[in-house]
Amino acid sequence: MKSILLTKDSDIINGLRLAGVEGVLCNNKKELVKNFDKYKKDPDIGIIILTRDAFEVIKDEVIEVKLSQKTPLVVTIPELGGKMEDDFILKYVKESVGIKAV
Repeated sequence: MKSILLTKDSDIINGLRLAGVEGVLCNNKKELVKNFDKYKKDPDIGIIILTRDAFEVIKDEVIEVKLSQKTPLVVTIPELGGKMEDDFILKYVKESVGIKAV
């Protein structure tokens, strides 16, 4: 299964491309929703990666997928220079797997 990055930041796309993650540049909400809908239905996609700002734009759609589908796994990463919560990794585990890590 492959991973896909959806963001409006071309620098993050280029950085994750070095790690082998394909990225799609989404400049507005319409493009973001269109691509999210496309990739959530793609059986080859195992993980959809969103930057924090992209997640905030389509939060309701993401929550619906997390509650109704086993795959793909949808994760959020901070923007360049952005800051996530101090315990964001523990929150990812809890949101993604459904268990509390201590």
